[in-house]
This record gives sequence, C-alpha cells and structure tokens, in this order.
Amino acid sequence: MKSDQASFDEIIDRRGTGCDKWDEMPRKLGVSKDDGIPMWVADMDFRPPEAVNDALRALMAHGIYGYHGDESSYLDAIRWWMSERHDWEVAREHIFTAHGLVNGTALCVDAFTDPGDGIVLLTPIYHAFFRILNAADREIVECPMPIRDGRYVLDFDAMDARMTGREKMLIFCSPHNPAGRVWTREELEGVAEFARRHDLILVSDEIHHDLVMPGHRHIPFAHLDDISDRLIMLTAATKTFNLAGAHTGNVIIADPDLRARFAKRKKALAISAGLFGIRVVEAAYSPEGAEWVDRLQVYLDGNRRLFEEGLNALPGIQVMPLEATYLAWADFSGTGMTSEEVRNRVYGEARLAPSAGETFGTGGEGFLRFNIATQRSRIREAVARLGAAFGDLQ
Repeated sequence: MKSDQASFDEIIDRRGTGCDKWDEMPRKLGVSKDDGIPMWVADMDFRPPEAVNDALRALMAHGIYGYHGDESSYLDAIRWWMSERHDWEVAREHIFTAHGLVNGTALCVDAFTDPGDGIVLLTPIYHAFFRILNAADREIVECPMPIRDGRYVLDFDAMDARMTGREKMLIFCSPHNPAGRVWTREELEGVAEFARRHDLILVSDEIHHDLVMPGHRHIPFAHLDDISDRLIMLTAATKTFNLAGAHTGNVIIADPDLRARFAKRKKALAISAGLFGIRVVEAAYSPEGAEWVDRLQVYLDGNRRLFEEGLNALPGIQVMPLEATYLAWADFSGTGMTSEEVRNRVYGEARLAPSAGETFGTGGEGFLRFNIATQRSRIREAVARLGAAFGDLQ
C-alpha cells in the first residue's frame, strides 16, 4: 500500500491519450509536450479514488451500456455528500444534471435571460463564461474587483454604479476562480443584497467547494437566508475527483418557479444524464471518496506552500494567497515587463504553460494562472525554471 504522498507523487504519463492539457499544449500554447509542464487546463494529474475505478470495472464486467433510468442512488449520493461535507440539506427534486458546469451555466443563461440582456461578471473570472455569453449574444457587464492587502474584495458602490437596469443575471464564483478566494459570510450577504437590489438571478458556481486550504471554510450560498427565490447553485464532483472528462455537473434549484422554468428548457433541449457520469459520481461521493479528498487537500497545500514561497522570492512576482482551488494566481506586473515579455520567459525559457490572465477579463492583465494539481516533483521543477528565467531581476 502506497503512502498518501506517494500515491499523489506517482508520475502518470498522460501524453498521447488525447487529453487537452498535455496533447494540445504545443498547438495552443507553443510549449512542447516533450519537456514542457502544462499548468493551464484545470484538471489534475492524479488518479481518482479507487472506488471510482472499481465502479467502472463493475460496469465493464456487466458489459451492457443501455439507457439508464433509476437515478435514486446517484441523487442520494449527491445529497449525502452535500450534507456530510457542507452541512447543506438538498432535496432530490431540486437536483438537475447537466453535461458539466459550463453546460449548466449555459442552460441557466438560456433559461432565464434573453439575447441582449446584461449578465454581470465580477472580474477577473473563469474565462469560459465569456465564451458562453458572447456566443449567446448577451451583454457582458464587467465589474472589476479591486485588490486590497493582496486579495480581491467586493466594491458594491462601484458595482452599483455600473448597473443600467438591463442586467438580468449575476454569475458568481465561490470559491473564486482564478484567484482562489474563499468569500466570507459578510461578503456573500453583500452579494445577495446586490442581487436583490438589482433584481438579478444569482448563479453561484461552486465547483471548487471541496478543495479548500487549511484554515479556511467554504460557505455554500444556499446557507444564506432569503435568497432562494433567485439562487441557482452549481456543483460537481469533477474538479474534486479529477473526473472532468465525464462532463457531469449539477444545477440545484430550491425555488419552485425557477425550477419549473429550468426543467422546461432542459426538456426542450433533450439534455439528460449519461450512464458513465452517474456511476463515477455515485462512487466518488462516498466515505472512501471523502477520505481521498482529505488526503488530496493536504497534498495540494504542500504544493501551494512550495509554489508560493518559490515565486514570492523572485523580484517583482507575487502570488495571491491561495485559500481554495488548485489554481495559483501570480502577479508579474512588478517585474516592469510587458505581458509579451513575461510570456516569452514563462512559455519560452521556462517551458511552462499557464493560463494568460487577460482571458479572465478586466483586471487579469499582468497575471498568469498556474494549475498546481500535479506531482510535487513537477512543482519543484516549475519553481526552479521560473527562478532561472527571472533570475536576472534585481
């Protein structure tokens, strides 16, 4: 039996498997997969809990992959997880399954807004939201978040000033992507009041809610009072257990009117859950899965410390304190270099492939987002390469 660290330290060669993170890195980012380290796509280089593989082996042994109808054990696994891990009681009938949370977000936009409506984003924010909204002909209303004491904060006066009355929805990231903020109850209450004040549907993307660093606690938006009439919760097992390829996520809606509107639109688009996604989520949301996540959090925290200490020691580079997720948000603006000069050193000299900050909207300029959910040896190598690439700075 491998030790907890050894199981995450094991190098797994993902090259040649068709995965986006490794095999598309040369074409999309110009970094060779022979000696490059991909730190962009938000999936992990770890195997999931063995319970997940056992479930797939059992499915394969049975050998029949027909239509799946009874989702009761799957829904109960979700309810158990939310109760055990987040002290959140969820009713079966409140849960809808989408083909991942990008699809879930798109369904919310489609069900509750019309072309031309304004959608509020607190930027920088997850880049896929821009792709969805632009394709859907919605007006993106960016509210850049200021940085105070090295962390993003919410400036509600500035947000109010940007509202025109055409806005119909706020898409919110909790924990925050790309900067890994864990929002306080007071901050969440402020967001809820902002949504009420401007009569906005509030879509809370909480896909990273299980991956919280020691000393921090995620508060589900559903814990707040008097917000259920406009709240839509997005959750998934995919980030937690490295199951993104299953494209399975949940849209959880307590309000009956919103639920009816969403159900009708989902039915019109003929979207239903897939057998394989149901099986892997059901297996992951289990006591064995919970133990695995506890070990994962410890390992990710070790990667976080190594990465933050290494980069913060370099002149002009500062990593925002990572409170949740496995995505480190590094500010290179203090180097005095242009974004192109920084990218030449990071992608070219260091042969690392993070995500460019500009893709996360206003406020992302000068930043790079690094995925640290990989083997510790690769984190050490990435820190060493960045040290060499920026070693001439004083």
